[in-house]
Amino acid sequence: MPTKIYQEIEFPSTCWQAKIAEDRIIEATRACKYSEEDIFALRLSMEEALLNAIRHGNTKDQQKKITLRYCVNEQQIDIYVADEGSGFDPMKIADPTLPENLERPNGRGIMLMRAYMNLVEYNDVGNVVHLVKLNSQAPKHTG
Repeated sequence: MPTKIYQEIEFPSTCWQAKIAEDRIIEATRACKYSEEDIFALRLSMEEALLNAIRHGNTKDQQKKITLRYCVNEQQIDIYVADEGSGFDPMKIADPTLPENLERPNGRGIMLMRAYMNLVEYNDVGNVVHLVKLNSQAPKHTG
């Protein structure tokens, strides 16, 4: 298995800075020949993760930073989005599809990330999300 070499971007908690970082990852993804469906899923999931970090984690405080670590290769994309917030417990987020939660805005972003990514996991504190997307165009290895 090849060694993963991560790149890191740190930026203030602003949407325009997040968009610049997101575009850099999408560019790398296109270079590795991911499908448009994979790129759509990745972009949507990254937007959710970054917005959650800006809004909820760093409470829109532009003095706080977002750290984005990522590795893109022909097989998969690994992304870590970290904020400087106190974190949260993702298990305590109510299921947004239950009738009693349909009017609540919480939890939909996490649900979308879980639907579109191959892996979504949080650190113990809840201020780092790890996203993995496999390349649907990559040759399947049989072992």
